[in-house]
Amino acid sequence: MGVHDLQVYLESPSLEGGAVSVDLLKIARNVTQRQQPHNTNRKIRPIGNKLKLIVDAENCLDRLYGGYFSDWACGGQWNRMIQFQSLLTRAIERGNIELAVVFNGTIESCRMNEWIAEQANNRQKVGMVLKHINTKATPPPKVWWTPPTCLRSALRMALRHLGVTVMCTMDDHHQEVIAYCREYGFHGLLADDAEYAAFDPPRYFSSENLKLTYKGSLETKEYMVNELTKSLQLTQEQLCVMAALMGNFLLTESDLQDFHKKIGITNVIRDNVSPPECNVKTLADFVRKLPPPSNMDALVGAILSYLDENRASKFRQSVQYYLNGTASGFLKYCAPPSTPKEKKGHSNVQNNNEISHKENDNDLEVLGAGFASETTEQEEETLHNYKLATVNLVMSSDYTLDQNGTIGNSHSDPSHFNGLLNGSIPNTNQNIASTSGTRVNLLVSSSSSNTSSVPSSPKHSAQSSRPAVVSQNLVTPTISPDVLRTASLRHQKGLMASMILHVLSTQEVRLPCLMEDEGNREFPPIHDIYQPLRQRVYAVLFNLHHLRYVHTKKKESGELPENSPQPEIVVKEWIYSRSNPYQYPEHVKAEPLPWAVPTLQRLWFGPALDDKRRRMRALLSCLNSDTPLILNTGYVPQHMLIMACVLRYIMSQDKPIMRRHELDAFLCQAFNVDLMNPQYLQELTLTVVTSRGVQLAALFMQGVEMALLANDACGAPLPWLMCCPWLYFDGKLFHHTLNRSTHSKNILEVCENHIERVVKVERMRKAILEGLDVKFAKVPLAPFAGMMRQGLPPPQGLPTMPLPSNRIPAGMRPRPISSRGGQLQVAGVVVGSWGANYGYQNMRQQAPIVGYQGRGRGVMGGPPGPSNFNQQNIARGRGQQRKPGPPTFPVNKRNNANKKRNNTNKPNNRNQTSQEHHTLTVKTESGDIPADEIIINNDGTVSTSGKTEDCIKGNSDHKGQGDAPNLVNTSH
Repeated sequence: MGVHDLQVYLESPSLEGGAVSVDLLKIARNVTQRQQPHNTNRKIRPIGNKLKLIVDAENCLDRLYGGYFSDWACGGQWNRMIQFQSLLTRAIERGNIELAVVFNGTIESCRMNEWIAEQANNRQKVGMVLKHINTKATPPPKVWWTPPTCLRSALRMALRHLGVTVMCTMDDHHQEVIAYCREYGFHGLLADDAEYAAFDPPRYFSSENLKLTYKGSLETKEYMVNELTKSLQLTQEQLCVMAALMGNFLLTESDLQDFHKKIGITNVIRDNVSPPECNVKTLADFVRKLPPPSNMDALVGAILSYLDENRASKFRQSVQYYLNGTASGFLKYCAPPSTPKEKKGHSNVQNNNEISHKENDNDLEVLGAGFASETTEQEEETLHNYKLATVNLVMSSDYTLDQNGTIGNSHSDPSHFNGLLNGSIPNTNQNIASTSGTRVNLLVSSSSSNTSSVPSSPKHSAQSSRPAVVSQNLVTPTISPDVLRTASLRHQKGLMASMILHVLSTQEVRLPCLMEDEGNREFPPIHDIYQPLRQRVYAVLFNLHHLRYVHTKKKESGELPENSPQPEIVVKEWIYSRSNPYQYPEHVKAEPLPWAVPTLQRLWFGPALDDKRRRMRALLSCLNSDTPLILNTGYVPQHMLIMACVLRYIMSQDKPIMRRHELDAFLCQAFNVDLMNPQYLQELTLTVVTSRGVQLAALFMQGVEMALLANDACGAPLPWLMCCPWLYFDGKLFHHTLNRSTHSKNILEVCENHIERVVKVERMRKAILEGLDVKFAKVPLAPFAGMMRQGLPPPQGLPTMPLPSNRIPAGMRPRPISSRGGQLQVAGVVVGSWGANYGYQNMRQQAPIVGYQGRGRGVMGGPPGPSNFNQQNIARGRGQQRKPGPPTFPVNKRNNANKKRNNTNKPNNRNQTSQEHHTLTVKTESGDIPADEIIINNDGTVSTSGKTEDCIKGNSDHKGQGDAPNLVNTSH
């Protein structure tokens, strides 16, 4: 039994009237101009006739994503998500509804066990998904839905882009959500969590059942908490006592196991009633006889007969925790606004429409939440670049949801899609931000949470049984107050990766499970691949280069001995592995960048042009991408810079991970004109879904997540609008392109014979691979056709091999009989004889060839240059491996002679393998020119008048993008 059983009972049919279907648009129309009673502790009184709802995003990630798209496992369909978000915001705008979406940005050590259990559940789902894909090669069912990698970051950027209020909690997620709901006069809460039922919000709506329909309604269910208390015959305070005795993160179910047995709570079905419903009623009968929570000492004294003193203390803390979230408890706990102690951690909100509303920029500057890189000129340029990047955006008017509802009659257009650009989303929360923004205490917890009632988890505390990192000079870094204040404000407003505040404040991060096969041997675990990137980010955040510089100066001046070790900084990472299933954190050292990085305060707040260049160079250095061509927009468009850096980081690993046609699949789908056509993507059908493709998409999207982290840590040198994943990636289109690339002769076929697209791909690949010792992963040889079951896809994305239906597969035939024939004798009597066998003598089946190389069909997967496939192992045809000389059995000599004459007339080109790496060339007036040296002009014409700069491997003269005075000029 646990507190979640309270939510189960609230939704059960046995509680009549507990869950009622409602239409939020109808409720919004019935909201009047009547003001709610003013309270001096409220910062803002509800003004106007809008229905104000606060949404706990953690309970409805699938709903905000747009529903259970059948291909959510492919890496995420971000353009369909942004279209759904656009239609949802338009529906709530027409319906007079205002939303505030809250994400969990906390690292609650007291809820560590809950987080571990959630990750174990996700790992189990991921295992079933990959097993389904390996056996069926089809998208998995929605019952195993897990959030696509980078979903929370993509949702934050999409909602911010559409003008919806976004927040992140800092200390206690549940308490901060309900505190904000009460403090700013919201009418209701959208969530699905039993703890909110114990808090008794003004109105409690289901986020799991939220859907848009053909009728244009926004339907969900409303949970009637008053019906719950009436059915159980309890007061709201007694409901808090009941929630504490059911078991939660403070007083766990295992702590209460003997108590539950004493009062008759079991898991046995009685009278056709499920155990949760029966147990809730049994516990309610017990709580009804206890003293009220207003007399806490008497209540704890009554519990002492069932619990020992230690558990009774936890019970007191648990009851107080729920009382602080109720309406009466919240008002009693709140103090006058002038007291700093009682302003703890309230997530102040600001409408994140920073692009079209200049007032919000001023608010950021006043509050100290702005970076020096966020100037008006940069934002105007970013808007212009975003419009150019989304010029091919197609918004469908008959967009439909796959599973849980549909949307119709939505006349979408790009101008309304980009609501921030034309100012169509009103800035209704501006007064909230300006009024409350300067009154928040950023470094402490929520005012509604009892900080003394949040102990650390003894099992997973920082003092674990794992020995600490052996180091002689571990340093606890000192964070500048300006940096910490800015990080806190940006964290609260959802403007920054939440991991940054975790690193700065606790030196501890949690890394969730991803869509990867734990038994995969083709490449390392995804979190291990990006560990060097995180180590560099830690060094930037903690000014490790500056600390070592000061340490060196002190040694030179004699203040420190010569043998004094350099200072080291360690960050604790909670990461899953078979040897360490979240039992203790891994201690990871920060690794400095190979050049003199400025301090974090200089990176974030430095206004000089040199500071701007150093910010960008720091970002590129973290991603192994500090090369000249990477910032040349003629090679890499600005909105694809994140993609190029992530792919270059993957290609720079010591162990090859990607194959050549897989890298081209990423690039080809990014330049596909249908990338921003949600209607086309909705109608697109995947013939095969491969496990390797799913894991490659997860690897790439986790790289995007880490690139966003590095961008925020370096002071946001790349504007956030240019980082949005829907500008360069779609999981479904990637799988479609990946399947095409495995069967295509060359990249021109992958690009559907669009030569201008091929030119862009070739040039971007050239920038990505510049200066690298390119090593592509090898493609495994396909097994014999007979070793695979008919109808199932081959492993690792190999093309399907047709099997004969009326013959035994070649791989399962018995060994060939002697070609001379023979006799079978039993007891000296010949009982059978057979003649010569010519059909399968020494015949080897040629393995299918995957991918493409050069202009013809070739072997894919090796580095540029000669093919790494052994041509001698390929079967040369029937009978060609027979020993020379005349046959020793009768044959048709005339036919055999004809075969020999035919063979001699044909030149044997099989041994004439090219020793050069062929690239795609284009015929022009000047002759054949490589595709990556062609320049596409603005009018669509092709220019070949000049030759572009070549990439020289191992260029020792280059010292980083920060040292380059100008960008590479591509005008010829």
